[in-house]
Amino acid sequence: MHPHVSLESAGNSPAISVFRPAIFLVIVALSFLGAIIGIQIIVTLGISANTSIIGAVLAILLSRIPGEIFASFRFIDAQNLAQTAISSATFAAANGLLISIGVPWVLEMHELIWPMLAGASLALVIDGTILYGVFNTRAFPATAPWPAGVATAETLWAGNKGGKRLGLLLVGFALGIGGAAFGIPMASAGIAFIGSMFALLMFAVGLLVRGFSESGLIPYNLYEHYVPHGFMIGAGLVALVQIALIVIRKRRDLNEETNLESEELKQSASRLKNTLLKGAVFYFITALLLTLITQIFTQMSLPMLIGFLLFATAAALVQEMVVGMAAMHSGWFPATAAALISLMIGLLLGFPAPALAVLVGFCTATGPAFADMGFDLKTGFMVRGYGKDPQAEIYGRKQQYFAAMTGFACAMIVVALVYPFYFSQDKIVPASRLYAATIEAGRSTDIAMMLMLWAVPGALLQWIGGARNQIGVLFSTGLMIHYPIAGWTVLAALAVRLVLEKIFAVGSDRISTLAGGLIAGDALSSAATALLPTVKAKFLTLIGH
Repeated sequence: MHPHVSLESAGNSPAISVFRPAIFLVIVALSFLGAIIGIQIIVTLGISANTSIIGAVLAILLSRIPGEIFASFRFIDAQNLAQTAISSATFAAANGLLISIGVPWVLEMHELIWPMLAGASLALVIDGTILYGVFNTRAFPATAPWPAGVATAETLWAGNKGGKRLGLLLVGFALGIGGAAFGIPMASAGIAFIGSMFALLMFAVGLLVRGFSESGLIPYNLYEHYVPHGFMIGAGLVALVQIALIVIRKRRDLNEETNLESEELKQSASRLKNTLLKGAVFYFITALLLTLITQIFTQMSLPMLIGFLLFATAAALVQEMVVGMAAMHSGWFPATAAALISLMIGLLLGFPAPALAVLVGFCTATGPAFADMGFDLKTGFMVRGYGKDPQAEIYGRKQQYFAAMTGFACAMIVVALVYPFYFSQDKIVPASRLYAATIEAGRSTDIAMMLMLWAVPGALLQWIGGARNQIGVLFSTGLMIHYPIAGWTVLAALAVRLVLEKIFAVGSDRISTLAGGLIAGDALSSAATALLPTVKAKFLTLIGH
């Protein structure tokens, strides 16, 4: 047994099924809670919170309650299913669905909302299913950082085992909350402790270059001249080619250590190819259904309609690959930026406004679920013993997939029920407004030239770094985000990590535990900051009556 695995995991626990009545009821309740939290935060702040840690903590607390109904949650595998469901519901509701249907609302194309919700829901399920199929392949290995997944696993271990690991996690947790109170993004520091140092260095450089540009230190506004967008297009296209090469060449050098100990990785090339091909087919069918139920096909000629379907399919695949790779290495997933790029290219191709609204809503639903499920499956991979028992790993991963789909279903219900309440009060996600404004602004040949110009260095950077480092994707992700303090935080944390590893010889397991605490503390602090003012306002309203 791996030294990190608690006695309640791996071989010593019964096969935990998501469909056990007690587990299923808790998962459904947590999923509804996660969806509501995600919607409330994203309409308030424009971002969503990672609720995996909340789910893990709640599941651990449930395990301490006497009684047969909560007995299943004494096993870490059941706790892992709970965190999977709540985080899936959070990102599905906020990032996947609410943003998608917000675009036609802002454009006053209300007749597209329900068809868009149906299409985005299908895209969401396909997105999560593709990640389930490609997880622990050479393109998306289970041993990659997946930072949020590490943080959740460390929380589950510490909550169940206690001891020194719990103490170290609590130190990181306190530092995460304390740093967040002073405006320092401590999750960035945690990510720097466990991610690829070279990739995260490029991510930090991208963040700082964007910050220097916005402050005037660089006398050229990168964002206004579409430099980040061009870099992302070039890097994303090359990343897709690199994935294709992994499939074609069956490259064995992407992760040699895992290749030696994982039979699953040795057989991953065919699984990666089959999953992506099936995903492309289902994306095409979903895009076709969307054009039919929204009747946007009446506004396009047959050649344009075929072009639209092919472009929507390709954009969905490229977006989830780019977003997934960025999340895997850095913990950040540039879903909004990637969808904006797809929209801008669609504008340049001359698609009509209703088709563009459908396109960006469709693309928005791909990526977040892919990245979040990667985090969740990373957690499962760790708590189940790092794949030492292949049968237990495959079974547990399948149960997590079912838990995620349950979370998606609950998210769909919540969004369908509450969107009129939020939209009627003009509580629209900022990303939806951005997409709508872009559609209304129309197309420009100058924008096309700038995108093509800056796509070249983005492509070169990604090619030079290779599939393993993803420096082009990470650098362009940093350029997309105006958050310079995160860049400084990552650089400082990388320096601290070097000192800990090289001078004090601190083991990677201890650094990982500390990193998990930093990310968890920052995540809970951010969620509390977003939720408490709303809860306080509603409480005051109630007692006022």
